[in-house]
Amino acid sequence: MVAEKPVRAQADAETLFRESEIAADYLEGLLDILDYDGDIDEVVQNGRPLVEIVGDDLDGLVGPRGATLEALQELARLAVYAQTGHPSRLLVDVGGFRDGRRKELGALAKTAAERVLADGEAVKLEPMSAFERKCVHDVITAMDGVRSESEGAEPARRVVVLPE
Repeated sequence: MVAEKPVRAQADAETLFRESEIAADYLEGLLDILDYDGDIDEVVQNGRPLVEIVGDDLDGLVGPRGATLEALQELARLAVYAQTGHPSRLLVDVGGFRDGRRKELGALAKTAAERVLADGEAVKLEPMSAFERKCVHDVITAMDGVRSESEGAEPARRVVVLPE
């Protein structure tokens, strides 16, 4: 049984990489239709399939506050589902947008936590996507004296930072 665990982990990694390949093929076709030039990399990162589109002039694929990027991600997840029959936790990134946004949200979360620690009152943040809320929750979880919760319904779901 001990020998089976590495084989199973390898199969899982292979499955995740296959999901990223399916999504990359789908997105490459979409980029061709939309007449966008970009290189597509597919990887597995932190136990999730990830497709990164890199190149110049890709802002139209990100859209306002990442809305177009979120739509592309959902379309790519549907393409994976259509071929595998299983939902995917696939992430799509364009031009490093998610990394930049993650840093912005980290700073926002720290500022909100400092306000909560100073005032002792909850701070409600603006509505965010699931990706953005997770980024904020991750930062708050790592801090002492504060906690976070999500409230509301999509698309107005937001993070609330509270004292512990």
